[in-house]
Amino acid sequence: MPRRKSTETTTLDTKGAKIGEPVPKAIIDTNTASVGVPRQSDHDLGEELGVLRKQIGSLQQQVLDAARSAKESAGKAMRQTEATVKLYPVSTLLLVAAVAGALAFAVRRAAPPRHRPHLALRELRDFYDTIRERI
Repeated sequence: MPRRKSTETTTLDTKGAKIGEPVPKAIIDTNTASVGVPRQSDHDLGEELGVLRKQIGSLQQQVLDAARSAKESAGKAMRQTEATVKLYPVSTLLLVAAVAGALAFAVRRAAPPRHRPHLALRELRDFYDTIRERI
């Protein structure tokens, strides 16, 4: 069922900004329709620096933890690779050869084609060289 419409009316805020008024260049708070820079409460700079130092310390700890985790993961991957190579040496060799071949093929395909001079141009160069030798 749809809600019933409310018959109560709300009063308009007559203290706020009016439409068409020039707006001064400043900070405008649309909630209170006030213009200007609000008063800043007095903070202790030492307290703010202490909070920033704590945040920097926690960020440093997070970076150190991430570095340790990455180092452990790399070591684990290296040990697993060594174990795989020891267990399956032929398969590993074939896999490495296949990857090297794929890379060589991709590099060759990506390299710009070499321009070979056309046969007529080569003959013209040879003819020019023979004429220079005679002179």
